[in-house]
Amino acid sequence: MEQILTLVVRLDVSQAQPELLVGTSLAFASACNWINQTVNPNLTNRNSIQAVCYHDVKTQFGLTANHVVRACARVAANRLTAKHKGRKVKHFKPTSFDCDSRTFRFIEKIWSVSISTTSKRVTLPLVASNYHRGKLTGQNPTSAQVCLHKDGNWYAHIQLKSEPSKIEASDKVIGVDLGRRDIAVTSTGQSWSGKNIQQIRDQYNRTRASLQKKASQGTRSTRRRARNILKRLAGKERRYQTWLNHNISKSIISEAKPSQSIIAIEDLTGIRERTNSQPRNKTERRRSNSWAFYQLRSFLEYKGIKEGVQVIAVNPAYTSQTCHCCLQIGRRNNKSFQCSNKVCGWIGDADLNGSLMIALVGLSVSQPRGSRLLSCDLNLRATESPHLLEDKCG
Repeated sequence: MEQILTLVVRLDVSQAQPELLVGTSLAFASACNWINQTVNPNLTNRNSIQAVCYHDVKTQFGLTANHVVRACARVAANRLTAKHKGRKVKHFKPTSFDCDSRTFRFIEKIWSVSISTTSKRVTLPLVASNYHRGKLTGQNPTSAQVCLHKDGNWYAHIQLKSEPSKIEASDKVIGVDLGRRDIAVTSTGQSWSGKNIQQIRDQYNRTRASLQKKASQGTRSTRRRARNILKRLAGKERRYQTWLNHNISKSIISEAKPSQSIIAIEDLTGIRERTNSQPRNKTERRRSNSWAFYQLRSFLEYKGIKEGVQVIAVNPAYTSQTCHCCLQIGRRNNKSFQCSNKVCGWIGDADLNGSLMIALVGLSVSQPRGSRLLSCDLNLRATESPHLLEDKCG
């Protein structure tokens, strides 16, 4: 399984070079729109699309042969994604174009990239950080996407392909309980509080509301200053959340790798729809909708592939209400959990209990001989047979 790491590096574009990039992106988007409107919408294979329209596209839009091939591939990929979602591809915006090994070349000696446009080939210096330089040193990337971002600058999305480490089978599982009060709690005792990120999000929300009011109701100079401040603050909250999730996922993967443990996380797909259907105030709805649980899951998954750590998603049903010792449904009150089984009587942190239960479910999923969680009937049998609880609880 091949893994692709995309590096987003800003390009140092000067003089007439922006016109060349804009012209190429316009031609590329026009070609994609023409292909999408002309070619049979049921075709989702890039080779099939290319066979039908290659010569017409090359003649009409002035793109190089390889850019035409990449335009056909982009239409095919977008159609396939839209088909899986039950939608249709509507329009392609002229903000980017795809490159391959013939139309893109990384020049490490001068830290620049060579890109083919509709007019000529241009060499653009990279504004590369130490992180980018470390990743690109000694590499020969064969594909990239040149994009115009909202800040008005051009960026190269350079794709680095690599073979990830082999994932070995393991009987050790680290459960991860995801939440808003605590962003993540592992079955090994690690936890990351969500109090700080919630305070930051609330602060940014108040600041934005105040500035938006001034930008619409203040004097001319006040409105101008408010809009400038809003522009400066744009993306800061999102970048902080991304940085935080990167650190959390890196710590969890770093703990699992030496012991060759499997990481089990909750599959929280659809949780926003379920919680938003319940009556809640505006603040709680905003906090719930800004919960970046899926981003943390995606970071864990791709870092796990890179480091050879298997990450599995399990059904979260009743994991926070079931005692990890006796599998009996207990009582959860905010951060505390108490097992309702009188023989067991386990009391402790609710999120820790949830992560331990997720680890048990993950272990049952990863075992080749099926589940080690016998069934819900185990709860009744455990109550009648105290020695079972002694074995589990120690």
